[in-house]
Amino acid sequence: MVQPPAGENVPHDGLRPARLTIGVISAGRVGAALGAALERADHVVAGCSAVSRASRQRAQRWLPDTPVLPVDEVAGRAELLLLAVPDAELSALVAGLAATGAVRPDTIVVHTSGANGIGVLAPLAAQGCITLAIHPAMTFAGTDEDLDRLRGTCFGITAADEIGYAIAQSLVLEVGGEPFRVREDARTLYHAALAHSSNHVVTVLLDAVESLRAALWGQELLGQETVGDTPGGIAERIIAPLARASLENALQRGQGALTGPVARGDAAAVAGHLHALAEVNPGLAEAYRTNSLRTAQRAHAPQEVFDVLAEAGQS
Repeated sequence: MVQPPAGENVPHDGLRPARLTIGVISAGRVGAALGAALERADHVVAGCSAVSRASRQRAQRWLPDTPVLPVDEVAGRAELLLLAVPDAELSALVAGLAATGAVRPDTIVVHTSGANGIGVLAPLAAQGCITLAIHPAMTFAGTDEDLDRLRGTCFGITAADEIGYAIAQSLVLEVGGEPFRVREDARTLYHAALAHSSNHVVTVLLDAVESLRAALWGQELLGQETVGDTPGGIAERIIAPLARASLENALQRGQGALTGPVARGDAAAVAGHLHALAEVNPGLAEAYRTNSLRTAQRAHAPQEVFDVLAEAGQS
């Protein structure tokens, strides 16, 4: 790691690393946002890789002074190499970098995969690199808001030793995040929890929007527009405050946030919901049934509710 001149670049707590030359592979949604955030913290992104048109545009917007280079050149320039590629591509990328010797010993190599710890980086650790897993617990849409959302985001970090954890912690703090440790053997479960909370919430909300649009279709809506299948219509405006309140209540009150017919034990209402949803889309009805079953288990609903859900599952 580059050492700062005396009196420079070292905060009072001694946690901040020296200014680093960073390479980003690649300038996707996560890599570009983290690269820009690290530049805001006075590091320098000296090179990035970008294959797709969208990645090149993102690099131009967020890292305008950074040259787009082949992967091996990006790796060769870096004191901190950020591997921000999809989980399925990470192992092959690491193997290729290790085979070519593109990464210099003592380079800090960081990947952003949620499901992987540092084991996937073992070929580079064997060549003398400091290997870290630093995963932002945030969804990235490829918009300018991504960079702002990094401030206050929690980052799951995994390292081989206390030195690695200190480096990872200081990097996260520099971009305004909150670091927390994740054991190597817990990374898959950790990632599953985040995927469940993020991806499936999106699916549930979009299913709800689809159902509400069907309920409102063809009605006089006092001038509001449903806007067909385009986001931003009355269905989204109805659901948004309800969903936000439910999210806040769940995080603040836990089980006490459960409301509605399943939690109340209203089996007749649940049966009516399943029938109405099946007329719109059987897949919606099945998703509702599955989620209702889990809700019934959490709420200790009466047997009548379980019976209705079981009967619907057999039809």
